[in-house]
This record gives sequence, structure tokens and C-alpha cells, in this order.
Amino acid sequence: MALVASVSDNKQIQPSIQSLVELVTGGMEEVNQIILAKAGSNVELIPEIAKHLISSGGKRLRPMLTLACADMFGYQGTGHVVLAASVEFMHTATLLHDDVVDESDMRRGKLAARKLWGNQASVLVGDYLLGQAFKMMVDVGSLEALRILSEASAIIAEGEVLQLGAAKNILTSEEDYLRVIDAKTAALFAAAAEVGPVIADQSAEMKAAARAYGRELGLAFQLVDDALDYGGSSADLGKQIGDDFREGKITLPIVLAVERGSDDDRAFWKRCLEEGKIEDGDLDAAIERLRKVDAIADTVQRARDYGANALKALEKLPAGPHNDALAEAVAFCISRVS
Repeated sequence: MALVASVSDNKQIQPSIQSLVELVTGGMEEVNQIILAKAGSNVELIPEIAKHLISSGGKRLRPMLTLACADMFGYQGTGHVVLAASVEFMHTATLLHDDVVDESDMRRGKLAARKLWGNQASVLVGDYLLGQAFKMMVDVGSLEALRILSEASAIIAEGEVLQLGAAKNILTSEEDYLRVIDAKTAALFAAAAEVGPVIADQSAEMKAAARAYGRELGLAFQLVDDALDYGGSSADLGKQIGDDFREGKITLPIVLAVERGSDDDRAFWKRCLEEGKIEDGDLDAAIERLRKVDAIADTVQRARDYGANALKALEKLPAGPHNDALAEAVAFCISRVS
């Protein structure tokens, strides 16, 4: 899978999602209008917290998947726009909840909502956004789309509980960790893509292909984020480098490092992640230990493998500019850490 595009002067340009953005610009303008309208409430704190996160940026990749996966079939209605807004509300709600569970301080380069308004308000506003998301799904009138997105919501919650079980446990297996991110991250990517052909009344084969694309992209996306926490920049992540380490999160680089490391390495990970006894210089030491056993590089390779699976799923979907843009989104995802 190519991660960069060659140009005639032998320079190389990084992949981007610009083609995808341009293809769904009109739909995303409508999505943003719906988001601003549905985030409103007579309870002043609700729109204040919601708009703090919504206006702080983010690529809006998940709702763009919904729009592109409907547009590629020539869908002419407005249901995909409403479903895309629902997807973004679901995602925003999970971010509010995640930051409370993970005790995160930063989100998208800004103070997390919980640091400004407290944990209780963040959780409750997340619940409000989920409620609004489901109301919009009902408005669309597609029971199948409602089923897919409601199942995703339940799976995401299961993933959060699974992650709690693995929290600060350095003996977490790769299989268990992949189950967590399949639920927490990939489930919403999969659902966001699948409801596109659903609303466009496509065949079961097309729905399955779109779902597979979204799931594999979601897994790749999360694994790249895992690698970036130990080898990227704050601009790439939207949070501080090393947050996963400081929060004691067990991600794939850690799982691989524990499996491959020495007794001294495992004692280091136990002190830092299980016991939370982090000292000055430990983040640099952690990065060095990860690199020594190729844990970061192999995490990126696994992301590349999932990206290749996403491209294979795309081969079953209609060729054209939307398919090309979705393929470039895969390359963009991986290139963030290349």
C-alpha cells in the first residue's frame, strides 16, 4: 500500500483527505448546521460544553464516511446528512465520556471539558448528545440504520468496560487489546460507513463491504494513534505526547514491549503503568525501551495491514471519485506516523 504519492519533480507529497473533504463539502455544511442546531438547549451549560468540543476542530472523518458511502451510490435524499450528524454526535459523546474515564486533561489541543466544567457535567452532556443522536436517527425513518448505529453505541460501551478490565494491567494480551479497540473505535467507523449504502437502499454485499472498509480503517486509525503517543507530535494527536503513558493506558506498543522485553523492562512497565510511579525522564526511557524491541514499528505495521484490508474491501464498492477518496483516506491515516 502506497503511503505517499509521487509527483513529476521526484518530490513526494503526503496523502490527505482533501479529495474526500471536497466531495462531501455540501453535505458537511448541512451536517454542521444540524450539529449547531441540535446542540442547543434551554439549559445553558449544555450548548456551552457541547460547542466547546464541537468547535475545537477534529477531522470529522466519521460523518464524511457516511456521506461518501451514500453519495458513491448516487443517493439523492437528505437522510445521509442527518445520519452523518448523528454519527458525529455519538463520537462527541464518547469523547466527553472517555476523558472522564481516562482522567484526560487535553482534547484536540484544548483543555478537556471535564477540566473546565467537571466530570458530572461532561458525562451528562455526553448523555444529552447521545439522546439527540438517537432522535435524529428516528427522524430518518430507517429501522436498519437505527439498528446499526444503536448496536454500535452498545458495542462502544462494552469496549469501555473491556478497557477498564485491562487498565494498568501490563499482562493484557494483544488479542484482548484488539478486542477493546475493535469495540471502542472501529465499531463507529464501521457503522458510519455501513449506513451510507443502507440509506441508499443497496444490496447486502455493498453494505458488508462498506462496513468492512470502515472497521479496518478504524483499527488502523487507532493503532496509528497508539504509535503517535510515543513517536508523534501534539499537533498530530490533539493532545500531549505521552498522555497514554502518564494515564497508565495499556496500548499495543506496551503489550508488545512487555511480551518481548527483559525482566528489567517488565519491572519498569509495572512501576510506571500499574503502580503509577512515574519519575522524571521515564517517558524518554519508555520510548527507548519500545524502540529497542520494535514495538512502535510493529504497531505501525499492524496498522498498515488493517489499511490494506480496508483497501481490499473498497474493491467491492463502485469505482469512481468517492472510492478513490476513501482509498486516499486510508493512506492519510497511516501517513500520520510515517
